[in-house]
Amino acid sequence: MTQRARLTAHGLSLRAQGAGLTAHGSGRYIAVLTSAVVIAGLAGGCSQQTAEEVESETVVPVTTAAATTGTIRGVVRATGIVSPAPDAELVVIAPEAARIEAIPHAEGDRVARGDVVARFEIPTMVADVQRQAAEVQRAQAQLANAGTTRTRAHELFDRGVAARKDAEDADRAMADAQAAVAQAEAAHAAAVTAAARQVVRAAFDGVIAKRFHNPGDFVEPSAADPVLRIVDPRRLEVVASVPIDDAPRVRLGATARLVSTTAGRPEVALKVVSQPAQVEAGTATIPVRLAFATPAGFAVGTPVQLEIDAERHAAAVLIPAAALVREGEETAVFVAAANKAERRTVEIGLADDLHVEIVAGVKTGEMVIVDGQAGLPDGAAITIEKGDGADEKAPAADPDDRK
Repeated sequence: MTQRARLTAHGLSLRAQGAGLTAHGSGRYIAVLTSAVVIAGLAGGCSQQTAEEVESETVVPVTTAAATTGTIRGVVRATGIVSPAPDAELVVIAPEAARIEAIPHAEGDRVARGDVVARFEIPTMVADVQRQAAEVQRAQAQLANAGTTRTRAHELFDRGVAARKDAEDADRAMADAQAAVAQAEAAHAAAVTAAARQVVRAAFDGVIAKRFHNPGDFVEPSAADPVLRIVDPRRLEVVASVPIDDAPRVRLGATARLVSTTAGRPEVALKVVSQPAQVEAGTATIPVRLAFATPAGFAVGTPVQLEIDAERHAAAVLIPAAALVREGEETAVFVAAANKAERRTVEIGLADDLHVEIVAGVKTGEMVIVDGQAGLPDGAAITIEKGDGADEKAPAADPDDRK
């Protein structure tokens, strides 16, 4: 209560006391005194409303980094399967319907070039070889008879006993017999070659990757009924399934690497050896072959993840990937300016594990917020805790820039 209010109340109290003495009534004294106290209270309340009001604003601590200029290379991410190279795989199939006579090796066994890996029993092939051998003997006997006849015909012609026509007929018969012998020998050789297919030998040094049958099994001459699969573990590659949209970005000879999920495993380098050519049936991907730079020791059929180096942009504006803020289909960053957070919509280009290329929205040297921007309103007051940009560096220059 102010000094003026206290004096006013005191004066009212004195007047009330005088009025009470004059009226000689205690009730009127109490009523007037009560009114004086209420007025004093109102006066005190009015003095409190004049107090100064104080407004406050929360300052958000953030971390910043400078937008830099550098070179960035895009990557195509894909999945793949470790597979043998085209000339490093042998799938053994029966030459015709047959019974397996022998399979000398088990799965995992190593075989050398020329080793017998399967033997089939095909009675029809053996019979055909014998039949063709008999045909050769018959043709040779006919040739011998034709030769004897020709000699006699020419002797008689020379003595004037036989006509020239007889000698010419003998010559033609001799030629026909010679042709018959040649034909019989060719058929016999073909039968022998076909019969040799009963025995299958390894075409290279390799390993028995899969054994589908055992001796005594009857098999069909079909790729759907294989007997053995042999691979050369020193000549493996990765067949990657590249999304259709990324296929134009893959170039022959491009470098690549496996993305290891095992801590401490060294990086495995690859190289693109085939360009995308045909979409895999029933998928939205195109197969691309990649060769290992050095033997990596993977088992055939191992699923892997890989990154293929694609296009390269030099002199690009780069910011840390952590600075991006995605809201629906819009991408933005917060720029620190005059202790305020300025929200900007940006257009991005290439990206790698650490940096993002900014096509529009941020200039080199501007400070972007990399930590603390989540839920930050545009224009919010900020204080920079660290990250003045001195430690933020652009990616190392691409080796191609020095060429």
